[in-house]
Amino acid sequence: MIEGTIMRISGPVIIARGMKGSRMYDVVKVGAENLRGEIIRLEGGEAVIQVYEDTTGLTIGEPVQNTGQPLSVELGPGLLASIYDGVQRPLPVLKEKSGDFIARGIYAPGLDRDKTWEFVPTVTPGATVVAGDVIGTVREFHFEHQILVPHGVSGAVTAIAPGTFRVEDTVCTLDGKTHLSMMQVWPVRIPRPHKKKLDPVLPLITGQRVFDCIFPVTKGGTAMIPGGFGTGKTVSEQTLAKWSDTQIVVYIGCGERGNEMTDVLAEFPELIDPRTKLPLIERTILIANTSNMPVAAREASIYTGITIAEYFRDMGYDVALMADSTSRWGEALREVSGRLEEMPGEEGYPAYLATRLSAFYERAGRVICLGSQERNGSVTVVGAVSPPGGDFSEPITQNTLRVVGTFWALDTNLAYRRHFPSVNWIKSYSLYLDSIGEWYVQHIARDWRDLRERAMYLLQKEVELQEIVQLVGPDALPESEKAILDVTRMIREDFLQQSAYSDTDAFCPVEKQYLMLKVIMEYFENVNVAMGRGVSLRQIQALPHKAAIGRMKEVQDTKELQDLIDEIGSAMRALEVER
Repeated sequence: MIEGTIMRISGPVIIARGMKGSRMYDVVKVGAENLRGEIIRLEGGEAVIQVYEDTTGLTIGEPVQNTGQPLSVELGPGLLASIYDGVQRPLPVLKEKSGDFIARGIYAPGLDRDKTWEFVPTVTPGATVVAGDVIGTVREFHFEHQILVPHGVSGAVTAIAPGTFRVEDTVCTLDGKTHLSMMQVWPVRIPRPHKKKLDPVLPLITGQRVFDCIFPVTKGGTAMIPGGFGTGKTVSEQTLAKWSDTQIVVYIGCGERGNEMTDVLAEFPELIDPRTKLPLIERTILIANTSNMPVAAREASIYTGITIAEYFRDMGYDVALMADSTSRWGEALREVSGRLEEMPGEEGYPAYLATRLSAFYERAGRVICLGSQERNGSVTVVGAVSPPGGDFSEPITQNTLRVVGTFWALDTNLAYRRHFPSVNWIKSYSLYLDSIGEWYVQHIARDWRDLRERAMYLLQKEVELQEIVQLVGPDALPESEKAILDVTRMIREDFLQQSAYSDTDAFCPVEKQYLMLKVIMEYFENVNVAMGRGVSLRQIQALPHKAAIGRMKEVQDTKELQDLIDEIGSAMRALEVER
C-alpha cells in the first residue's frame, strides 16, 4: 500500500508527497481520521487530492494512504428505497452512528452486509453464462431484482442453489473457481458497457400535456429544465419522477438547499405510485448532497447516481434520472478548479465544463443490454439548471443546450401568473418530434403532429398580435385575429396549464391529451367556417361550448370529448347570420 504525507492544504484540495505509483482517481484515506478523497492530479511523486469531507483540523505531515481502488459504488439488492450522500454512504446509517450531524471520517458500506435476501436461481448447473446474463432473482418490495453476471466474467455453472443469502455470500460458482455474489462494485466515472445503443423512438409518457404533446422526450433521451427561483423546477422533476412510465427513479439532489431536499426526503416516502398503488419510495433511490455538504462529494454525486441508473438499465428496465440541479454541480467544479489554480474559462468555470457535461448526458440512452438473453433498457436523464437571475446565456445553460434533446424553459412571468408547469412555449423545443412520430401514428392518431404544429403556429401568432394590442388596443384587430386570441387563450389555460394537485388533472393520458387538443383545434376550424359565412364572433362566443372546453381537464371519460367535437360542429352550423 502506497503511503504519503500531507504537504499542503487548500480547502477540500490537499497535496501529498510520497505518492509515487498512484493512479488517477484512486481513492485515498487522509489524516488520522481517515477522511476519504480522490486523486485528481499527479506530478512526479506528488498527488493532488480532492477530499469528500470537511478538512478543518488537518495538519501538514499527517499520513495519506492509497486504497488502490477508484471511487466505486456497490450494486445489488438493497439499493431501492435507500437514501445516500454523494459517495453512496447511507444517510440513515450515518445518523445512527453520529446523530444529526455527520461526523468526520465516518464510513458505512452502500449495501447492508447483515440483511438477508431470498435468492431464486434462473439457471441450472452445467449452463454456460456470459457477462450480463441473469443467474437469479431477488424479491425487493414488489420489484424483481435480477442478479447479473459481472462484466468480464463467463463460464459454466458448477454450483448454484436457492436459499437465503447476504449480499457478499457466494450464490453461484463458475468453472469451480469463480465465485459470484449478489453484489457488484463498479467505478462511477466509467460507463457500464452494453451491446448497442438504440434509436430514441419510444416517448417517455409523463402525463403532463406540455411535456408529452408539445415538447416530448424519449425513453433514453435527455432533457433540461432551466428556470429562475420559484419557477417550479423541483416540483416539475418530482412530478416527472412520480408519473413517468419508468420502473426505477434515481433522484439526485446535487447541491440543492437543505430545506428543499428535506421536503423531497419527507414527501417521497408518503407518495403513492399511481400504477402499483404502493409507496413510490419502493422504486426510488435518493441521493442527497445539499449545498452545505462538502463540495467534492457534490461533484461526485451525479456519477454515483448515473452508475446506479445504468445498473438497473442493464436488467432491462426503464430508468428516469433526475439531477437537481446541475448548476450546483458546475459550481462545485468551479470551486475545485479554482483550488487547483487552473486557467478559468467563461465566468470562472473550468475550460473542460462542456466536456464534463457532455460525458454525463451521453450516458443516457436506450440500449440492448449485455448477455445472451434479449433485453432492452433505458436511462432517461432530466437535469434541472438554476441560472443566476434566470439568465439563460450563462455557461451551464448554454453548454447543456448543446447536448440535450429537449429544452423545457421555465418562465418567471408565467410562474408569477400561477401558470404551471411554467414552460415557455416560445423558447422551448424538442428534437425528438420526428423520431417518435411513428409511435404516435400507431398508438394515438395520424394527425397528432399536424394538430401540434397548428397549435404552435397559433401560439407564435399570438405573440405578434399581443404586440399590436399593446400599441393600439384589442378593438383595432379584425374579427379573425380576435378569434385567434380567443383560441390561444384556450390552448394556454385549458390545455397547457395543469394542476399537480388535482386528483383528475395531475396525470393526463396521452389519448385524452390528443382529444383535448383536437377539441380546441376543431373549435377554431368551425369558428373560421362560421365567420366565413358572416357569423359574428360575438354570436360564437355566446355558445355554451367555451365553458365546456374549460371543463375538459376534469373529464374522465374520453367519449365526452369526442361528443363535444360533434356538438361544437352542429352548434356552429346552426348559427344564422344576424340581420
